[in-house]
Amino acid sequence: MATARKWSNVAVAMQSALAAAKTVTAVTKANPGVASSTAHGYSNGDYVLLTAQGMFQIDGMVARVAGVTADTFQLEGVNTTDFDTFTSGTAEKITFGTSITTATTISASGGDFDFIDTTTIHSNVRTQIPGIANPSNFTMDNIWDVSDAGLVAMKSASDGQDMRAFKFTFGTGGQIMVFAGYVGATLLPGGAAQQLVTTGAVVTMFGRPNYYAS
Repeated sequence: MATARKWSNVAVAMQSALAAAKTVTAVTKANPGVASSTAHGYSNGDYVLLTAQGMFQIDGMVARVAGVTADTFQLEGVNTTDFDTFTSGTAEKITFGTSITTATTISASGGDFDFIDTTTIHSNVRTQIPGIANPSNFTMDNIWDVSDAGLVAMKSASDGQDMRAFKFTFGTGGQIMVFAGYVGATLLPGGAAQQLVTTGAVVTMFGRPNYYAS
């Protein structure tokens, strides 16, 4: 039976820094995929932001590092068996140093698939195959505080149209979701009479999230 969870004691962290990019020379087609990067210096449990040519499925992906050797590391939980062939790319170690502690509500949307009609003139029932997924979004209402470090950092990312990595941890020692995306945040205040002053923010994912046990 699945473990029921609630939006309580959820830690939301945003990328505060990226280390210097390490050149990745190969990524295997395997479960999990293994990246080759000479003297990368990563440790098991690190999180990296990937860029890739060829294997477009991992471009902009946040992955946890496992199975480290001096010149290789696994992309934990990422099955690259059916991905395209990797030609070049980089990995950058993520520091999740910005805490987002002001969210009062959060909702997910998007991620639904387009479908391509494959019905022929010989069919008497329409047929379809999956196309591509629409971007996924998290929309948040936040307590409005223009001095809050997390809100200031989100506005800065929004103003610069800069990609940021995010990490959601569901309770102490709980399950983890990581992804990269773009932030929209103006810090405009809103609300109703005699109610909490709030400000909205939205994070649009670039690609898909990865999920990990603690």
